[in-house]
Amino acid sequence: MSHANVKSTIVRLRVNGTEREVLCAPNETLLEVLRYRLHLTGTKQGCDKGDCGACTVLIDDTPHLACLTLAALCEGRSIRTVEGLAGPEGLHPVQAAFHRHGAAQCGFCTPGMLMSAVHLVEGWQAPAPPDRDAIRQALSGNLCRCTGYTKILDAVAEAATEITGPAARPTEEGASEP
Repeated sequence: MSHANVKSTIVRLRVNGTEREVLCAPNETLLEVLRYRLHLTGTKQGCDKGDCGACTVLIDDTPHLACLTLAALCEGRSIRTVEGLAGPEGLHPVQAAFHRHGAAQCGFCTPGMLMSAVHLVEGWQAPAPPDRDAIRQALSGNLCRCTGYTKILDAVAEAATEITGPAARPTEEGASEP
């Protein structure tokens, strides 16, 4: 996208925990800023229409399509990309589960899938981990043209159990125990 002859502005963002200031055009997308100004290329540029989910990032812990989000509207917001998932201790549990299950083939959709899955498992409030339907719903905005989604669903289910704990079991008295 050409941004010639458009007055640029400084946008302040917290990207993966680091305060950043970026000079960008008012019509520049968050995807363009992440990839071409901040050189965070893990967020993929797929359809540029909001159909594929490859550009999914978390803005203030909520999934957004970076290709449809104007960077200037993210002033002061917290942006989390796939580069911000792993820490000094290693891969995020969702990333590790994707690896164990072979949940990525070509890998193009993987960053967006990971971000949607991380949002689901980190924000899950119920005592039992999310079931397959909840996982499918959380990933419904992410397309993968290489897989049948089974390994992806398996990976997210495993990571969710690891993060949220196993489902509660009924006791003889009808109460639940972990």
